[in-house]
Amino acid sequence: MTAETDPTVLVLTSLADGPKHGYAITLDVADTVGVSLGPGTLYGVLSRLEDGGLVEALPAEGRRRPYRLTAAGRQVLTEQAERMRTVAELGLRRLGAAGAGS
Repeated sequence: MTAETDPTVLVLTSLADGPKHGYAITLDVADTVGVSLGPGTLYGVLSRLEDGGLVEALPAEGRRRPYRLTAAGRQVLTEQAERMRTVAELGLRRLGAAGAGS
């Protein structure tokens, strides 16, 4: 599994623009990156993220419980995104250099 399809990164990224409940996270991830998170995966990730202090559950809205990033969650997501960008830029530079020699 690569970082850009890691369910933890996907959930943190989905929550980066504001609180969402589980189903909204699932739809957001599917719509934006084409990855389908099953309920077991999603709620397992949310539970681990909450236990780790990276997300927090907000008061329920009917049957739905929204989650939001904490400051620690924003920091972890920022670090992950910067690492992914570094690797992507390196790969693109190397591909460009390899293409120039062809």
